[in-house]
Amino acid sequence: MRISEKALNMKYSAVRKLVPLATEAESKGVKVYRLNIGQPNIETPELFFEGLRNIPDHVIRYADSRGIKELLDQVIEVYSRDGHVLKKEDVIVTQGGSEALTMAMLAICNPDDEVLVPEPFYSNYKSFIDIAGAKIVPIATDITNDFALPKKEEIQKLISPRTKAILYSNPCNPTGKVYTKEEVELMAELAVENDLFVVADEPYREFIYDDNDKHYSLLDIEKARENTIIIDSVSKHYSACGARVGFLISRNEEFMKYIMKFCQARLAAPTVEQYAVANLMKAPKEYFKEIKEIYKRRRDIIVNSLNKIEGVTCSAPKGAIYAFAKLPVDSSEEFCKWLLTDFRYDNSTVMLAPGEGFYETEGLGKQEVRFSFCVGEEDIEKAMKVLEEALKVYKK
Repeated sequence: MRISEKALNMKYSAVRKLVPLATEAESKGVKVYRLNIGQPNIETPELFFEGLRNIPDHVIRYADSRGIKELLDQVIEVYSRDGHVLKKEDVIVTQGGSEALTMAMLAICNPDDEVLVPEPFYSNYKSFIDIAGAKIVPIATDITNDFALPKKEEIQKLISPRTKAILYSNPCNPTGKVYTKEEVELMAELAVENDLFVVADEPYREFIYDDNDKHYSLLDIEKARENTIIIDSVSKHYSACGARVGFLISRNEEFMKYIMKFCQARLAAPTVEQYAVANLMKAPKEYFKEIKEIYKRRRDIIVNSLNKIEGVTCSAPKGAIYAFAKLPVDSSEEFCKWLLTDFRYDNSTVMLAPGEGFYETEGLGKQEVRFSFCVGEEDIEKAMKVLEEALKVYKK
């Protein structure tokens, strides 16, 4: 029996690949501060559990392949409060944002097609695009200028006859960058001029921390109406990662008809979670104000602590729930493994996501790591102390 080349060539998650080492350390009584993954510790709102308790049926049936009416209506309502007019045909409920992205890539790409992605990028983009048989063409950005996009002509040079789409996250996982109005318009303009799709992955759009920054949506750009695909999820906004409910949104009717083929092939997203999420999304806009303040305090602790450590560089993320930093090490992956296997400070250590997994370009990210600020302030402070002491030992 043989395994497929697709399976053999697929990479393990940059975020989860070190889990066995962390589990082994914890089995020996070591406290591991898990800053590697975006799993919020904030309680899921009670509205979710109310929705579970009040499912209006005693048979858990297949949902419609598009999604249950109650949830579709609620998605349309949530987007309308931000000024975006959607109809039911513009929305499909998926099993998390991951399924939405996978379906989008399968619908867009043939084998050997290309997708432009600003790097560093969410590591699983590589997996979704690999599944479609396509490849990433990276748009270079750099920590020294807060990961700003290059000029239009530089991106245009990357577009070939095989280019099918531009994919980006906003706010960005892993860097926390919030794209400016000009940058969003640039990507839309490139998509329209080159007959490409432009896919905006927006599961953190409510988490922008500074008053001078704003989330700019492709949905505001009418000329890119047919090119635009939006990916959304309840995982981070409502601390409901395990519900696995996401959304694929597009006003391109033809594209959505083909997405529906994939939806029907997998039958439906989970009915139970859809009812719970339909109720969860009734949370008022004010809900996010309190959550943002929690994350902003955590962000400030991480960034300020990192920039006090000799040799560490970290630009303050403007959004999302991650900080991306450069460490004074030759290989962040080897350092992250060492933290879990060899280093202990007060019988504790820290788990991080190595930076290399967030890049397509060979050799980049070797000194970088992603920090999640999904744990409490006290744990973040302790984790930063562990990291500081670890770097002192590691450099020796």
